[in-house]
Amino acid sequence: MRILLIGSGGREHSLAWKIAQSPLLEQLWVAPGNPGTALHGTNVDFDVSNSAAVVAFAKEHEVSLTVIGPEVPLVAGLADDLRDAGILVFGPSKAAAELEGSKAYCKEVMSRHRIPTGGHRLFRNVSAAISYLESDLRYPVVVKASGLAAGKGVVIAESPEVAKEAVRNMIERKAFGDAGDVVLVEEFINGYETSAFCLTDGKTFIPLETCQDHKALLDGGKGPNTGGMGVISPNAKISDRMHEAIEREVMLPTLHGMNHEGRRFQGVLFAGLMMTAVGPKVLEYNVRFGDPECQVLMMRFQSDLVPYLEACANGTLEELEAPIWDSRAACSVVLASEGYPAAYKTAIPISGIDAIEQDETLQVFHAGTALDRKGQLITTGGRVLAVTALGETMGEARDRAYAACDAIEFEGKTLRRDIGRAAADSFHHAK
Repeated sequence: MRILLIGSGGREHSLAWKIAQSPLLEQLWVAPGNPGTALHGTNVDFDVSNSAAVVAFAKEHEVSLTVIGPEVPLVAGLADDLRDAGILVFGPSKAAAELEGSKAYCKEVMSRHRIPTGGHRLFRNVSAAISYLESDLRYPVVVKASGLAAGKGVVIAESPEVAKEAVRNMIERKAFGDAGDVVLVEEFINGYETSAFCLTDGKTFIPLETCQDHKALLDGGKGPNTGGMGVISPNAKISDRMHEAIEREVMLPTLHGMNHEGRRFQGVLFAGLMMTAVGPKVLEYNVRFGDPECQVLMMRFQSDLVPYLEACANGTLEELEAPIWDSRAACSVVLASEGYPAAYKTAIPISGIDAIEQDETLQVFHAGTALDRKGQLITTGGRVLAVTALGETMGEARDRAYAACDAIEFEGKTLRRDIGRAAADSFHHAK
């Protein structure tokens, strides 16, 4: 197959790494890609927000499948433009992608189709939001920008003062641009967080393994929210019974609901969940693989990925068996730029990666990197690398990931030291 992969982050590097292992692959292009994806395919440098350019490239190069990695082109409707041109696409339509593109719409879907979630109110006006926040609410509350904010438009407010400041930042000060025009104030849900994924063609779905993301910048879950500072898989707290509850109470009604609304969902559905005493509750949906969740999922996914991507795109997922998973634990640690998720410097030289022995059990996935004119690897983003390892136990996976992290150097390197620590003692390799 001739495959075009859209994106340039750590998610796309891990997808490129996995796709390149397929015996079905004839040619892989990545647009625009990064120095990591260039190891597995051919980077093509064009503006992926220009859907006409993407369609033209796909036609000219007889692309048989386009895989769209990030949420922004999905929400903008790139999948629709490709499908209209007769090109097979892994990724939902613009209408279906609104599940992530609008948290307000997402809540409406959950309400209409009785999908468990927390209570919420929507606001477009600062004074109305502040009046509500000053009423007899139980704190903490969660303040969210409705639109796309790269995983950062969420504030857990312990007090009315913090909540009001978050609302002003989003609506008045445009901290997240148009994404903050509508703000949600949500009930804070107690429990423990997990990430659940399924591949779907809109008729059939195949659940993937669970993950646990670490969103906060600092150890112990402290500091501002980020796009993700590390992740583990599996989430040892999720039993088989909980898996079944997630499928029955979340995934199935969501996909049925989207069909009922005339927005058939094809691709990967990612539910951010809080597991509570009464079962799973949805915090939000994403309409693509998570980042860095994709990295640990690709490391543990032992089957050929390409037939699953193709089947989601052409509606034949029911013909495939469930994939085979590596029973080992996976841990991914993000190395970030100093200052992230706020302002940070770029073009900082990176060293040490070449000395790390990379194989199917340890990979350094590039996220915010580039090569300068002299061929030196440099930083270009807030999240720079995702160091991902497998181990017989979670403790072994952590040790291997952190040893590689310590071998990599760049000025201002920022990382959490507690990714997977809580799970390390509870995970046992299935003999």
